[in-house]
Amino acid sequence: MSLLSQIGFAQFTPPPSTSYTRLHHKPCSSSMSSSSWTPLEDSGNKKSKKVWIWTKNKQVMTAAVERGWNTFIFPSNLPHLANDWSSIAVICPLFASEKEILDAQNKKVATIFDVSTPEELERLRPEDEQAENIVVNLLDWQVIPAENIIAAFQNSQKTVFAISDNASEAQTFLEALEHGLDGIVLKVEDVEPMLELKEYFDRRTEESNVLNLTKATVTQIQVAGMGDRVCVDLCSLMRPGEGLLVGSFARGLFLVHSECLESNYIASRPFRVNAGPVHAYIAVPGGRTSYLSELKSGKEVIVVDQQGRQRIAIVGRVKIESRPLILVEAKTDSDNQTISILLQNAETVALVCPVQGNKLLKTAFPVTSLKVGDEVLLRVQGGARHTGIEIQEFIVEK
Repeated sequence: MSLLSQIGFAQFTPPPSTSYTRLHHKPCSSSMSSSSWTPLEDSGNKKSKKVWIWTKNKQVMTAAVERGWNTFIFPSNLPHLANDWSSIAVICPLFASEKEILDAQNKKVATIFDVSTPEELERLRPEDEQAENIVVNLLDWQVIPAENIIAAFQNSQKTVFAISDNASEAQTFLEALEHGLDGIVLKVEDVEPMLELKEYFDRRTEESNVLNLTKATVTQIQVAGMGDRVCVDLCSLMRPGEGLLVGSFARGLFLVHSECLESNYIASRPFRVNAGPVHAYIAVPGGRTSYLSELKSGKEVIVVDQQGRQRIAIVGRVKIESRPLILVEAKTDSDNQTISILLQNAETVALVCPVQGNKLLKTAFPVTSLKVGDEVLLRVQGGARHTGIEIQEFIVEK
């Protein structure tokens, strides 16, 4: 049974036409589904991340419900607050005492554990608790106890939440030991941490979407002279077929391959993409683009493979150096657009080519051996951009 089916507290997404409708309180039930994101690596298990909001601030509540989170925790001595909010929106109220969380029918739905010592952590065992959910309050160390809890509960059907008061700490809990804890209890009285956490969820949800890549045929290759090109070194390793989406025009980005492929003259660098000149656009999370010149350590970019599967990676370093460039133009098969890119003229710089049917005949074409008529992969998108955000306006790029 998946963790998703274990959770009896759901989250309600209000109708898009209005912020709220006055509705009577509906108790939490196992039939309600939760708003969450499912990590790509866990998608086979349908293991979703959950968020409960612990607050007494009505502004936090309204902002959370508008974003699809409606499970709220109240102090057990404030039932009137739950009743008041239930007259504004459909919410799932839970009530916290010192050691447990109850639902509106006084049924125990979670056990709270304060963990500040190794002994307290050792006493936290999956088989000892009756409740489906465990809420841990990591009072001292955070990362190591979270990793130990993930390891201990990896084969359990229980759902483990961590209490956090900010989005940065919540992200740490959700990513600890790669898989992360199952959910977050965000305990805040201010809207900003909730908005930051929702933005993080949106970025991670984006990773599960497969991008539509388009085939394009190379129509021109031309030596272009010297320019300042950018090597993007990531904090992640890339596999054959993966790279970054880069282009001279926002309307069309080429899939530029990483330096993970072996060669006779230089060691493989699977963390690096020799991406192009400083003026070029690169795809970043949130459907945005950035100039290569704007990238720096700590920024996020999107790594994409030949099938359009994407993941977020962190930039570890950017190297800008003057190198000889080559201009590549290609025409899309779908709408006959001409798109171009400038790249360093070197054997380690390559463009990813499409999969032929179900067969992978070639991973990428080094630009030094690229020929007119070769097929490469593009991401075609809206053309006009303002500070990296797509907008609807008249624009000509050439």
